[in-house]
Amino acid sequence: MEMETTVMELIIHAGEARSAAMQALQEARKQDWAAADALLQDAQRAAREAHKIQTQLIGADEGCGKVPVNLILVHAQDHLMNAMLCRDLVEELIYLHREVQGLRKSHGQ
Repeated sequence: MEMETTVMELIIHAGEARSAAMQALQEARKQDWAAADALLQDAQRAAREAHKIQTQLIGADEGCGKVPVNLILVHAQDHLMNAMLCRDLVEELIYLHREVQGLRKSHGQ
């Protein structure tokens, strides 16, 4: 049961990271930069927690196949990698939203 709980925690933290990143992008579209920044930080914290679990699993495996690789573990890994990629892309999109707003302001729009 411990392995199942660990993997579920990995999925939960990865899901939180992705969700917070997407919410940050929505806030950026509304030009609420403080909320967007806070949500990006939330996404980073959740991803860090998921990454800690992943690191523990890798350490427990010791490169010897001690951790059984099943569909739920693969699913958890997919969630984590997607969440990390999502956060990176959202951060860049928010940067672009800020640039566009700056250009609009400088051109009086």
